[in-house]
Amino acid sequence: MRAHIGDQLVIESPATGAARRDGEIVGLHHADGTPPYDVRWSDTDEVTLVFPGPDAHIHHLEDRPGRPREPSRRGRDEPGAVSVTIPLDEEPNPGDIGRRVATERKRQGLTRVEAARRARMAPDYLAYLEERPADPSLASLIRLAAALGTSVAALRGGGIDLPPGRGQALLHPQLSDLGPDECRARLSTHGVGRVVVSTPDGPAVVPVNYEVIDDAIAFRTAPDSVPAAAVGTDVAFEVDHVDEAMSQGWSVLVVGPARAVTEPDVVRRMVNRAHTTPWPGGEREMWVSIRLTRLTGRRISPADQ
Repeated sequence: MRAHIGDQLVIESPATGAARRDGEIVGLHHADGTPPYDVRWSDTDEVTLVFPGPDAHIHHLEDRPGRPREPSRRGRDEPGAVSVTIPLDEEPNPGDIGRRVATERKRQGLTRVEAARRARMAPDYLAYLEERPADPSLASLIRLAAALGTSVAALRGGGIDLPPGRGQALLHPQLSDLGPDECRARLSTHGVGRVVVSTPDGPAVVPVNYEVIDDAIAFRTAPDSVPAAAVGTDVAFEVDHVDEAMSQGWSVLVVGPARAVTEPDVVRRMVNRAHTTPWPGGEREMWVSIRLTRLTGRRISPADQ
């Protein structure tokens, strides 16, 4: 398949042969006019990257002088093409589905070309899927699951609500300590962590939305809540990440004294720098800060990393 700027890409219904969707090719990624293409869809006016499939064909500009465009119908899951919007300013970053696909492909000992051929899709699209946070159609996932000897549920993260860590351990795992700079990098600037506090009923572990401000952990809560019991005591705060598909992960532990932040200027600065409001909602205007007096971390990874 070869195209030029201005040609029309048409996705046909496999049952009737009628056009299901069409759009104008507004960008080429290869000088010889081979896929993928940037297509401006006539039904949404949105430009997306498209890897045409077997139910797609090109109407060349010179083949249709003065001809009106064929009628099109809105459709978001055409079997003949997989389209995804690419944020131009976003660095390559595989999504969860892409990581699972790549993991299963490697377990099967398949190259991308071999896996793409089995799944009846363009190798370029498989590469895109493994390297970017794409959202493939159900039809694509069904073909990929069959090609990789797994299930759609597994590729989508079926069992994501189950406790992590039920997957198979790495063949040669490596448990290593993280240095202070690595720990700070994984704490990043915000996220969800767990604060460990002592209560009259015994120890409690509560997840909270947190920020890292002035080298301290800060979170918002309500004065009568369990996390508020941290104030005036030494507490532990833990952040972790488990990659079930890759059977690896890391954890960072902070230990230090917690205090209530009451200075108006400091509270105002924390509010302005907050990336999100507390997920539980409600009135949670009490800021608690944990000073980092001890910072440790560990990582499980393949032995060759």
